[in-house]
Order: sequence, then structure tokens, then C-alpha cells
Amino acid sequence: MQQVVPQRESAERMSWARALIFGVGFFFIAMILIGQFPGFIFFKMTEANLAEFQRACAALAVVGLGGFAIVQVIVLLFDPKPLIPPGIFTGLGAILTAVGLALALWATGTGCVPAAAGQSVTCNQYFPYASTHLWPVLGGKFLWFQIGAVDLSMVGIGILTVGLAMIFYSVLAIREQRNPDRRDLGTTPAIRGMIIVGTLLLLLFLAFYTLVNDQGLALILFPKRPFVGQKLVDLVEAIVLGAAIFVTLAAFALRFHYLMRPVRKKTMSGLYMVGAIGLAQTGAISLLAWIVTYPLLAWMHNWSFIGLNTYLTVCGLQSNIPGSCTFSQQAGYIIDAIITSNFLLFLILGVVFAKSHRNLVVIASVVTVAIIGGTTLMLHTDPSQILVAMALTVAMLILAGIWTSVARRDFARVGENNLGCMGQWLVIGTCLFIYIAAFGFFSLPIFSNDTEANILFTSGTVIQAPAPVGQPITTLPSSDAIITMVIMGILALIQFYFLIRNRYKA
Repeated sequence: MQQVVPQRESAERMSWARALIFGVGFFFIAMILIGQFPGFIFFKMTEANLAEFQRACAALAVVGLGGFAIVQVIVLLFDPKPLIPPGIFTGLGAILTAVGLALALWATGTGCVPAAAGQSVTCNQYFPYASTHLWPVLGGKFLWFQIGAVDLSMVGIGILTVGLAMIFYSVLAIREQRNPDRRDLGTTPAIRGMIIVGTLLLLLFLAFYTLVNDQGLALILFPKRPFVGQKLVDLVEAIVLGAAIFVTLAAFALRFHYLMRPVRKKTMSGLYMVGAIGLAQTGAISLLAWIVTYPLLAWMHNWSFIGLNTYLTVCGLQSNIPGSCTFSQQAGYIIDAIITSNFLLFLILGVVFAKSHRNLVVIASVVTVAIIGGTTLMLHTDPSQILVAMALTVAMLILAGIWTSVARRDFARVGENNLGCMGQWLVIGTCLFIYIAAFGFFSLPIFSNDTEANILFTSGTVIQAPAPVGQPITTLPSSDAIITMVIMGILALIQFYFLIRNRYKA
């Protein structure tokens, strides 16, 4: 009698719900690295004042080198046994946390004066100051650095993040020394709870930010001292968003820890590769660009060969070189093409090696999403931008946490249902609703040339921003972006629920 051996399901098969989350993550990475980031660098390089370009380079250096430091901490603590006692990292992390927090608070809380119309309050945030005069070279205030070449608040946040990461992973290492369990515990209730809390805090901020303008509320609460009132209102909002960032980052870090724990021998080398080749190299290049920007401009201005000096640089005043110089659009296009080509190459390699080097691709992908979230915050620490940047960071960390959760192989059992007509509509509809909801969400920031407004949004539908003295209100509040995001998000969740319930296989 012939026996029929049941066919075993392919290990590569997954549910459509899981595949959809992976697809959303990869689309987000491609959109930022190939679409948004090169354009951001182009605009900063070709602005009339290169102070923001230098601050951007410094922020990328802090993100890259700080991320590499965190990767090194993980490798030293968990590959395969702690090479350094975890207690050392706990103490060092506490010191860095205190230093970073103190620097960030000092930079944003001291030296503040009310700003003129159309300007933002900077306090002691940007160094060198206009009054700085330390070893000036090439017309700089400090060596060759122009006014505002480095953001001290951004540096403080970077140090604070590295310190918190050291404390977090050292505590995990101490726990592992006492507990031999090395299983992947999956998305535990604690991780789910932190993601839910972070999401609720984000929604709370979005609702408040839509209904109330901080300047208008400050004028109502503190009519005689509106500037102080605005600082207090912004501080409360920053605390809420800071808590959201903390819990979502903790959820991602803990889930990432569980994901790698059973297969550390296979994943630690990949994590180190991401840190050393990706983060460290990017940070080093950005740091070098921050240091040599103005000396390079002064040197390039003398390139008389076939007119390269005027082709690559633009100087407003011949008597103020390189202080009045910036990069030309042609130079921006060249750098833009280099950045786009490199990121496109890495994305193609990720697709090519997705099967043969799955662990490396998953680790690189989820780390990249988290790094993009951190970069968004570090690039937009200006008082007029930081609250929205924090909100965007929370959303990206939520995506990173969810993506890390579904990266577990047994995330969802694959049912016996083929996709069919209804399943195809669920997939297409869910993708469409997610795309439109993201369109609305990313319409919140107005970061000069960084982003284009997709859907109208101006905060203060209940309490509006006060009009300038002697002038009428010209900009009416609009909540179209938030309404679009909420409606499309609800529809996406409903369709995603039925996609999970029917257990379609990909």
C-alpha cells in the first residue's frame, strides 16, 4: 500500500499580514534613504549660510558614532560572554546620562531671550556664539567654525542616549548572568505594554498639538510673561514626548535583545558589521565634513582649472572667503548622486541576500529604522522644530518595535487560505490606507526645505496662535492632516484585522 507522506510547509512561507509589515518597513527605508535624505543634504549644502549644513554634519556624526558605541556595548556584553563586567557599563552609563541631560538642559534653558518676529529662540544652544573669539582662522569665531556650527543640545541628547543604552544593556547582562535562559521570549506583555503606552502618548500629543497652539495657550496662562509661559508649555509637551520616546525605545531594544539571544553566534558578527561599516563609517565621514567644510571651501575657491572654483562654489563677497561662500547646485547634485547611489546599492544588496543572509538583513533593517528615527530628532533640535521631530521619532520607533516583533519566525501560523480576490483587495486596501495615513502624518513638520507640505496643517483649531503686534491673523488653523491620518489609520487597522483573521499565506 502506497503511503502518502505529507508535504512539509516551506520555511520561507509566511502570512500576508507579516509580509505586509515587512513591506511597509522596507518602503519606509527606501523612501527616506533614497528620496528624502539626499534632498535634505542638497538643500543644506546649497543654502546661503552653511551653518545648518555644519550642524547637520555634526548631528549625523553624533548619530553614527553614538550608534556604533551602542553596538560595541552590545558586542562586549553578549558576544558570547561578557568581556567587561556589566557593572562598569552601568556606572559609565550613569555618568554619561547625567552629563548629557545637564548639557541639553543648560543649552536650552539658559541664555534665552524673546526672539524677534519670524525667528526662533535659541538660548545657548548653538556654538560658537556671536561673542565668541577663540583662535579665529579664515574669519571664523572659533578656529574656522562660523557662528552656530554645532548644536550643544543635540550633543547632549546624543550623550544621554548612549548613557541610557549602556545602563539598559548592562542590566540585561546582569540578569542573564543569574538566569541561564536564552530563549526568544517573543513579544512579551511588557513589550506590548510599552508600545501601547508610547502610541497613546503620541496620540495624546497629536490631539493637543492640533487643538492648542503653544504660543496662544502661553498668552492665556501668562498674559504678562508669554515667553516664559511658552517655555513651560513646550517643556510639558517635551516631557510627554520624551516619555514616549523612552518607552518605545525600550520596547524596541528589549525585543531586539530577545530576537538575537538564541542565535548570537550567527548574529553578533552581522550586528558588528552594521555598526562598523554602516554607522561608524557614516559618522566618521560626517565628522570629517563638519571639520573641513570651510577650509575646503577656501581651498576649492582657488581651483582655477577649467573654472572648477566657480562651478563648485559660490561666494557672495570676495573680501569674506570662505565666510560668504557656499556650495553650488552642481556640487550639490554630485554629492546627491553619490549618496543616492550608495543607499540604492545597499538596498539592492539587502533584497539579493534576503534569503541567504536573513539574519543580517533583518538586523540591518530594524537598526536602520531606529537610526532614522534618532537622526530625525538630532537634525531638528531647533526649538521651533523639536516637538514635531520627537513625534516623528516616536512613530519610527513604534515601527521598528513592531518590525522586530514580526521578524520572529513563528510570528504567525500560515493558514491554508490562498489569497484569493478578497485577500488581494485587503492587501491593496491596507497598503493604500497606510500610505495616505502616513501622508497626513508627515504633513505635520514644516522644516523649511526639508519637507514639502502634503496636506494642510496648522495647529490651534481651538486656541490659535496670537497675531503679530499690529497685524491681522493671516494663517488660519487647519487639522486636515490629522483628520486624514486618523480616518485612514482606522480603516487600515480594520482591514489589517481581517487580513490576520483570515490567515492568508504568502
